[in-house]
Amino acid sequence: MLALRLGRRSGAAVQLRRLMVAAASGGTGFLLLSSLGHALAHPEAPGAATVRLAWCAAPLAATVYFAVAVARTDPGTRPRPGLSAIGLGPGRLMAVSAATTALSCLLGSTLALLFFLHLRGDLTGMPFDDGAAALLAAGRPLPLPATLTLLALVPLIASAATAAALRPREAGGLRGAARRRIADARRRDPGPGTDDDGTTEAPAEAPAAETAAPPAPTAAPDGLPWGVAVLVAGLGVAGYANRAGVALTPDLSLVPTGLLAGWALAALGLALIGPGLTHLCGRGLQAARPGAVRLLAGRVLMAEASRIGRPLGVVAAVAALAYALVLRYDLGGPVLGPLGGLGALLVAGCTAATLVTATIEVRQVRAETMLALLRVGSPAATLRACAALRAGVLLAVFGPLTVAVAELASLTPGG
Repeated sequence: MLALRLGRRSGAAVQLRRLMVAAASGGTGFLLLSSLGHALAHPEAPGAATVRLAWCAAPLAATVYFAVAVARTDPGTRPRPGLSAIGLGPGRLMAVSAATTALSCLLGSTLALLFFLHLRGDLTGMPFDDGAAALLAAGRPLPLPATLTLLALVPLIASAATAAALRPREAGGLRGAARRRIADARRRDPGPGTDDDGTTEAPAEAPAAETAAPPAPTAAPDGLPWGVAVLVAGLGVAGYANRAGVALTPDLSLVPTGLLAGWALAALGLALIGPGLTHLCGRGLQAARPGAVRLLAGRVLMAEASRIGRPLGVVAAVAALAYALVLRYDLGGPVLGPLGGLGALLVAGCTAATLVTATIEVRQVRAETMLALLRVGSPAATLRACAALRAGVLLAVFGPLTVAVAELASLTPGG
């Protein structure tokens, strides 16, 4: 009930992001049910049904990743000292975030089931009744345990991932974290105190650590060497599997396992090197006697490398795979079919939406800093120039990297 009340009081932008999570969950649930329908329609080929179910792992991972990003930017479930005072500390709010994510995904799964039954012809009275009977095994009864298990995958995995991502990491447990948040809030706004004789004492001065300038950005993320190693290994595996010039077809069971493994390793490598590469971009902006714009843009990139870099790496991996499939293997939407096109749309849409959501999270984190800069007289055009410079540098670095990885992943010895 608390998750529903907090969700109802959220703004329009937050509700829109939750509806997008529900839509992504519905699309993934529909793909899972479609793999079940294929297995029911072709009981003589269990291997092909297993491969179709395995291909749903990419939309499932993209949906869960997007759901976690939306939960991180939800202002209604952010820990605050006032909520900690009434018993809603970081642990309770983590549970509320997980419940809210589960509710959004459950809504999408329910809509996916209704749409699936409608296309099969089980629900009548609306347009497109029985519109995909042959594709979705119409006329065959759906096994209830398998249907419920597939539909519960997205809500359960998304809520568990949200709880793991938002769990309190401060030392001393949940109670210690709540006490420290309340103490920090009281130090920032102590208010006037009163002595025993009725006189008002002045508030205590803030510690020197709190009145000092904000600390410099942290050290570079340590995933860059591992990411480069995984990326090179993936490109090597894909090149070896593609040494004979593989011709991909819409039949997913005929795709070589080695090629898929190489592409998966290359995508993982791009995701791992994203934070480190973003940190290096920020350091490069500050080289050679930077001005105010370059200095501020570089500091933001270095400080927020983990928040921005990983979604950027995932988007680069998806873009590289799309480039390889469409331009190198001629596997467009008409060739992949409706279900393959839906899966590709889910992966691309969820990764792009995750990057936008991470950008929103960075803006929320840096809002007080930006307001302080405006109060001291910084022009708004300077802040816009910093944002444009950050976007331009990241595009200039990740764009060619994406094209290069796509070309190397689809390279043949004779090509």
